[in-house]
Amino acid sequence: MKKEKYIVTGMTCSACSSRVEKAVNKLDGIGKASVNLLTNSMQVEYDETKLNEENIVQAVVDAGYGAERVETGRNGKTESGSTASAGAGSSKESAGSGKAAGSSSAKAKKPKENPAVKASREAIAEMHHRLMWSLVFLIPVLILSMTPMFAKFFGFAVPDILQNYFYGTNNAIWLAFTEFILVLPILIINKKFFISGFKSLAMGGPNMDTLVAVGSGAALLYGIFAIYRIGWGLGHGDVALVDLYRMNLYFESAGMIVTLITFGKWLEARSKGRTSSAIEKLMDLAPKQAAVIRDGAEVVIPAEELVEGDEIVVRPGESIPADGVIISGTTSVDEAAITGESIPVEKQPGDKVISATINKTGFIHFTAQRVGEDSTISQIIRLVDEASSSKAPIARMADKIAGVFVPVVMLIALATCIFWLLWGETFEFAFSCAISVLVISCPCALGLATPVAIMVGTGKGAENGILIKSGEALETAHNLDTVVLDKTGTITEGRPRVTDVILLRGAADETNPDFASLLSAAAGLEHGSSHPLAGAVMEYTTEKQIAVPKMDNFVTLFGKGVQAEQNGSKFYAGNDKLMEEAGIDVTSVAVQLDKLADEGKTPLLFAKDKELLGIVSVADREKATSRQAISEFKKLGINVVMLTGDNQRTAEAIQKRMDIPRVIAGVLPEGKEKVIADLQAEGHKVAMIGDGINDSPALARADVGIAIGAGTDVAIESADIVLMKSDLLDAVDAVRLSKDVIKKIKEDLFWAFFYNVVCIPVAAGALVHWGIHLNPMFGAAAMSLSSVSVVTNALRLKGFKPTVAVKSKAATETGIVQLKSLGMVPVNAGKDNKNISITGGSTMEKVLKVEGMTCAHCQKHVTNALAKLEGVTSVDVSLEAKTATVKADRDIPVAEFEKAITDAGYELVK
Repeated sequence: MKKEKYIVTGMTCSACSSRVEKAVNKLDGIGKASVNLLTNSMQVEYDETKLNEENIVQAVVDAGYGAERVETGRNGKTESGSTASAGAGSSKESAGSGKAAGSSSAKAKKPKENPAVKASREAIAEMHHRLMWSLVFLIPVLILSMTPMFAKFFGFAVPDILQNYFYGTNNAIWLAFTEFILVLPILIINKKFFISGFKSLAMGGPNMDTLVAVGSGAALLYGIFAIYRIGWGLGHGDVALVDLYRMNLYFESAGMIVTLITFGKWLEARSKGRTSSAIEKLMDLAPKQAAVIRDGAEVVIPAEELVEGDEIVVRPGESIPADGVIISGTTSVDEAAITGESIPVEKQPGDKVISATINKTGFIHFTAQRVGEDSTISQIIRLVDEASSSKAPIARMADKIAGVFVPVVMLIALATCIFWLLWGETFEFAFSCAISVLVISCPCALGLATPVAIMVGTGKGAENGILIKSGEALETAHNLDTVVLDKTGTITEGRPRVTDVILLRGAADETNPDFASLLSAAAGLEHGSSHPLAGAVMEYTTEKQIAVPKMDNFVTLFGKGVQAEQNGSKFYAGNDKLMEEAGIDVTSVAVQLDKLADEGKTPLLFAKDKELLGIVSVADREKATSRQAISEFKKLGINVVMLTGDNQRTAEAIQKRMDIPRVIAGVLPEGKEKVIADLQAEGHKVAMIGDGINDSPALARADVGIAIGAGTDVAIESADIVLMKSDLLDAVDAVRLSKDVIKKIKEDLFWAFFYNVVCIPVAAGALVHWGIHLNPMFGAAAMSLSSVSVVTNALRLKGFKPTVAVKSKAATETGIVQLKSLGMVPVNAGKDNKNISITGGSTMEKVLKVEGMTCAHCQKHVTNALAKLEGVTSVDVSLEAKTATVKADRDIPVAEFEKAITDAGYELVK
């Protein structure tokens, strides 16, 4: 199935979008067509062997609208494809690709504007123009028609010029014809209502414009009829006839109806324009040009002309134009726009860089791997755009109602007129009630309720690094009752680290020779291994500056460990089975092994010949926010299940630390999908949160698949929601956002239905007995305000706040206990206990004033420079206060501090 997007022109209400959707869905070969009124777009999936673009466009044209295919261009921009239209209201712009700039051009082309954003901006400008000119002619009409009524109500005298020339029986023709001449420009300026409305009516698909056109047109025709009747009365001396019709001209209603509707649509368009701000911001982030090395020289080219393999140079302050890998140079990169991470990330040769992130400090040279539409920023723009244009299941009810709503309203209006005539009321009264029914019964509010909320919701998610692929996923997430969490890379960091070093004799520190012997053996044995646990050991020994001894005759023993030789001695690294086979007694450390296993850690035993050297335990540590996220899920009433391939003992250790209600251990990747299916069979709505690669079958099976830690790979097909940061709290926010969006949709749908249920009977005259009769002008105003209120309510979603990560109380208490064990007394030194100073023992503390720091990167450099000084035990650098609080176990001269800070590129203020 091929998937394409089209811009549909000429739609004005949900009845229009419903008609277009029905017309396209009838085509043979269509998988699914979804039309979004808010973005004036249509997402289509179809069988290329049965249909083509021309068939789809023609179906839209036959329905009375225009269509233009949108192609995803480089850098995520959208470019126009072929176009077709059906009369007024359709797009007048033809496709155009523009001229391509040469590869050696030093000036980047101006990127094409997103068609939806461009259409929105043009619609606002056009409606503002129509509104202003409508008011120019409407105000005199209202003065002529309303002055006698207001004069009587407020008790002031009618101006002589009006009284002498326009009011009274003798001036009836002057008044009627002047109003007619003034109202004609208003109707001509707003002719789109009449062209679109009557055309839709003729094609059997009346829409909102039909209601407006029939209501306003009927008022105009009645006014013209009144002019003839006034003329007849004056010619035949029938004063009563003249007075009857000069008081019921309805020209002001004809002009006021279209002006108020235009005013409402202008307000609505302005509000709708705000909903696409997320896409506009993302598009603004997309780099416009790149400096590349071509034929040995540096040239600046448009970013859209980059090709895979290009060598790109980026200077401080510049935007990175593509995804790639650094060849040379070091820097810090601000990735907040992509991942939402506020602190710049250190980069060096071999590290990956992401398009649209900002190079903060250094000069880097990197090779492009993903360019154009394959780059991260382009894929994000595409995902957000598709989600904004998609339709949630909850919208189907509103669309079905809107499809039959307009013709039903027209029948109600006709029935109202006939009823009052049969009841004995005047034709003027019956006619007024019928027009009021027509103009107050607009289905716009129904059609806008869902797409506005979805667009704002998906945009807000994108701002916080949460990419929601469709309206369906956004809606489904609010019903979740079970969330299944993959362990590795989701709850944990996905990166094993050394957690404990245990010696048989003495303390495990640099002063103990046995400590150095153990780490030396560990470095030699694990140096040649590719096992993840070996990598953790090597990282630790490198940090401790342990030299790697040369060992020979390496043997990998599957499921047990490794062995090697050095100077005639045999060294071993592995589990207890390996030690037992080598004849090494491990009973003395059995308790420690069990304890480490109970804590979810993997103990690695190291031995030389028949002597056990010690234990190095490795574990995949939990992320800082995982426990809080699990707690937040519980607060939302969602049951949490951890799914892991680890053994039951390790799984239970994590379960205890993270307070997870249920754990399923020993599950292979291919078995995860079955666990999801079993939970669904029990009646649960399940979300699967995993890394999006090994967990893809489970992600696809789940009601909502959430890919976490996707990094630069944001196009995971099996996931419904992609989290740009490796943070479970974002998954919580995705569910919270879903609940807020659905709440807003239900509120808007309720008020839209309630409005029509209440207002149509009132407009039809149900309360006339109590003296309440709705003038057509007030009906038009009420209709416009209903649409504006729906959009405004949905825009409240912009106030959504993500969950704030908090440091756990347990972690703070643990730190204080550790400080006390070192003979130090924690003292509260700052507001809200955020800063802790240490006193006691032989600790020295100094506060240094540092100038030149401007960002978190500077803060980190100063911290690293001071931490390297001999004797320094801790460094706390405050960027705001421009200070560095240093604690050490010796008295460090100021000159040493000054040299360290100066070498780092900053200034010590003495």
